[in-house]
Amino acid sequence: MYLATDLRLERRVAIKVMHGHLADDTQYKVRFIQEARSAARLAHPNVVNVYDQGQDAETAYLVMEYLPGITLRELLHEHPVLTTDQAMDIMEAVLSGLAAAHRNGIVHRDLKPENVLLADDGRIKISDFGLARAATTQTATGNALLGTIAYLSPELVTRGVADARSDIYAVGIMLYEMLAGEQPFKGEQPFQIAQQHANDTVPTPSTKNPRVPVELDELVLWSTARDPEQRPRDARAMLEQLHETRRILQDASSTSPSRGDVAPPAPTMVIPSDRPAPSNTQTQVLGSRSRQRTGPVSLDSTTALAALASRRRSRGRWFVALVLILVALAGATGWYFGSGPGSKVIIPDVAGKDVSSATAVLENADLVVSSDHREAFSVSIPSGKVIGTDPAVNSSVAHGATVTIVVSKGPKLVSLPSFIGETEAEARAALDDTFALQDSRRQFDPKVAEGLVISASGIDGNGKTLDLSTVKEYWEGQPITLVVSLGPIPDVKGKSVEDAEKALSAKGLVGSTSEGLHDWSDDVPKGKVIGLKPLSEGSVATTGTEFQLIVSDGVEQVAVPNVVGKSWSDAKALLEAAGFTIVFRDNTSKALAQYSIPGAVVKDINPDVGTMVDKGSTVNVKLRTGD
Repeated sequence: MYLATDLRLERRVAIKVMHGHLADDTQYKVRFIQEARSAARLAHPNVVNVYDQGQDAETAYLVMEYLPGITLRELLHEHPVLTTDQAMDIMEAVLSGLAAAHRNGIVHRDLKPENVLLADDGRIKISDFGLARAATTQTATGNALLGTIAYLSPELVTRGVADARSDIYAVGIMLYEMLAGEQPFKGEQPFQIAQQHANDTVPTPSTKNPRVPVELDELVLWSTARDPEQRPRDARAMLEQLHETRRILQDASSTSPSRGDVAPPAPTMVIPSDRPAPSNTQTQVLGSRSRQRTGPVSLDSTTALAALASRRRSRGRWFVALVLILVALAGATGWYFGSGPGSKVIIPDVAGKDVSSATAVLENADLVVSSDHREAFSVSIPSGKVIGTDPAVNSSVAHGATVTIVVSKGPKLVSLPSFIGETEAEARAALDDTFALQDSRRQFDPKVAEGLVISASGIDGNGKTLDLSTVKEYWEGQPITLVVSLGPIPDVKGKSVEDAEKALSAKGLVGSTSEGLHDWSDDVPKGKVIGLKPLSEGSVATTGTEFQLIVSDGVEQVAVPNVVGKSWSDAKALLEAAGFTIVFRDNTSKALAQYSIPGAVVKDINPDVGTMVDKGSTVNVKLRTGD
């Protein structure tokens, strides 16, 4: 990452560069470009803005918003445990930005404190969408796990798939870390940590920090449930619960000191009914919490100790019997729900298949497929293919249950808003929620101001390019490429070659004199530029287009023709064809010279015949009439 200055807009920007040794890694380059496209689709105060993406030789780069400050990781290095208010403030900003991503169908997949930026002016933003992908029903990671091990969700570890709920899991781990002062799972090898994520339940942060309110314990447990179905469906759902939790804690703080950042009240003595009253036993009651922390028990006599041991042995025998009963019940229950009458079938995923193939898969799973199919619009599934089922994929149903197949009608045809002639930002705002905007194309246009949209193109039903200025409706979710004006090509007429090249370079164009193009000019001095000639005739000028500079040789030189002795009508025609201005040196009227003068011949001419002069120069003619 580099800090740079945008010379055009005079602002500080951050530049993320893909080093040259990664240029041959196609998957890495795709993720690098995907980061730019994912973040550029988001316009939210809690997401770092991406301004541009490009490539210089083998080096790809992103131009992003520069945010002076620190990361959440740096803050946790200095202050491992944050207060309740601090943790909730950071969570609110992270979930707000993440909700915007989820609303646009983007899964971040690499949320961690290093990607949460805390600006000096108080702004909080999430960054680094390098692993982000468009969210489908299940977004696969490929052959290798992507993301940081400490924040990987169980489904990423076990099945290599991620959706919005995988991001929620990472957010829950970050909330635990801010409240407890450490990560919930540790290990010497990444594999050990990954296995803990897959098999263990995340503990409550209050086990490490007793000041954490029970409401935040519950929020951590909800967001880090091992089963994705038990977590919030997306960041918006968790954000709403966070707001409710904050309200509850604020209401409680007005009546009792139950907030995590408020000191607990004085300890309360609790004496168990089946034990002698201890002299040093105490339970801390933190506000409205129900958890009790009991200290060591002090017994006063050998008799009391023996009685306590006897009661423990008696309870042990009852405990063994209870365990045996529970094992038997568990076995019977397992048989009933595993292979007995109460067993369930998990509905398989048939998205993207044709109806006959989907029907065969469902029937093989011991399900009955309804003969009445439902239809629905879909951006991602072609018309005639299966979108899903009702009940939904991965639902548990009884053997022989009836399932309805949902068939795609393809994308819905919607009205195109008016965006030609608007700024690029205005056009994207008008189109982004409905269509898949691609990277804009840019070209020079003498009639359209810089930054305004000239036209747009899409794809028709046959996969051919479609000029969207000729249609009023277009299919929802389909690609649109905006053509944005770079303004007129700079006027270089009359400039020196050096100044012309600089003017073109400032606009991203290239001026060249390699072909040595020269021409005569009546109004451009010798050595100055007359105009430009594109190397490719008929091509549209875009950034990087090369032009040949046409350099002036000054006014064209012509020789004075030999008209001495010729009739005036013939001499006049020759002189005018050569571009001369005629002046008479004797008493013959110039007005008469415009007409035929019978018998007139040229007696003399000045400059002399054969002299090289500027085209358009004046010649003095002396006529002779008669003998």
